[in-house]
Amino acid sequence: MESPDPSARCPLQEQRARWERKRACTARELLETERRYQEQLGLVATYFLGILRAKGTLRLPERQVLFGPWELIYGASQDLLPHLEGGHWGQGLEGFCPHLQLYTQYAANADRSWTTLQEQLKKNKRFRRFVRLQEGRPEFGGLQLQDLLPLPLKRLQQYENLVVALAENTGPNSPDHQQLTRAARLISETAQRVHAIGQRQKNDQHLQRVQALLSGRQAKGLITGRWFLHQGWLLVVPPHGKPRPRMFFLFTDVLLMAKRRPPLHLLQSGTFACQALYPMAQCQLHRVFGHSGGPCGGLLSLSFPHEKLLLMSTHQEELSRWYHSLTLAVRPSQLNEESDFCALKVGMMVASEIQGKELELPLSLPSPWRAALFYPNKGSFSRRPSCP
Repeated sequence: MESPDPSARCPLQEQRARWERKRACTARELLETERRYQEQLGLVATYFLGILRAKGTLRLPERQVLFGPWELIYGASQDLLPHLEGGHWGQGLEGFCPHLQLYTQYAANADRSWTTLQEQLKKNKRFRRFVRLQEGRPEFGGLQLQDLLPLPLKRLQQYENLVVALAENTGPNSPDHQQLTRAARLISETAQRVHAIGQRQKNDQHLQRVQALLSGRQAKGLITGRWFLHQGWLLVVPPHGKPRPRMFFLFTDVLLMAKRRPPLHLLQSGTFACQALYPMAQCQLHRVFGHSGGPCGGLLSLSFPHEKLLLMSTHQEELSRWYHSLTLAVRPSQLNEESDFCALKVGMMVASEIQGKELELPLSLPSPWRAALFYPNKGSFSRRPSCP
């Protein structure tokens, strides 16, 4: 009977060895990055917060808005680092978790912090000179204050990646397995909340920008509380005549069509006047043509209870972005992928007219089909949903 080869290793032992190597690598990266993170936190706390407080260059309200709970975050890192250096991963990270609320507070204040920094750099000459002087110190290595302010939010994402990896590669029999698992769960939940806060802030910025583009009494408060998806120019194909360019703003619940005001308008030059507001919950979306990705662009058909819109773009990439965004806004149960043969013929004729290309059509479009295409319900154009 042959004896087993002593050099052969059990698959279970090999798996445990791989886990241990990954754990050691992750732990080393967590320790090294925490040292660098704490160093950068200390630079801002010492050369910006400390000196600003002592010199009074920036008033207390502006200083609190600009830096938020920075010093408390710095203190939490100072408490965590000795545990990591001593190899007490579970104990250190479990003790760090009560400080995660500081990162949520910091994220909620991030938009105001950025705005305050830009305002003070523009209006406060003393503060602007002070910031340039501090940023020129060799300790900062060319980094500017605006590069350092997002540091805690970036570090939270690193915490999530590293602590989750550390917990996953720690055996269930390890004494700190439960502590690491709880810490990984709490850090992941905090990272998700911070991400949601960031998404809301970006959406608010989009809404403010779009609201500034819209003018007129009807546009006031029109987009408040909505979620922005996409905007851009599209050609509206009418039942008669040439296509008309219009600016469209897409939100999760409505599609807003606007027309640019004349450049010589006395008060509202460069803005857009709202023409119609379409509820996406009542929309059926068809990609009439433009599936092949060719250079001719494509045509989208949007059917509402009282009107059908044909929207055209001569750029294939832009059309694909619009189709994707519109798909997100339309209820999946109402999304209809069947091609509309009537709309296809109209779109091909419009495309050939605009781009100067001859496209072969098997038949001319009869007027009843054209009427059915643009007037799915009788009198639909007279009942266009207008801006409230």
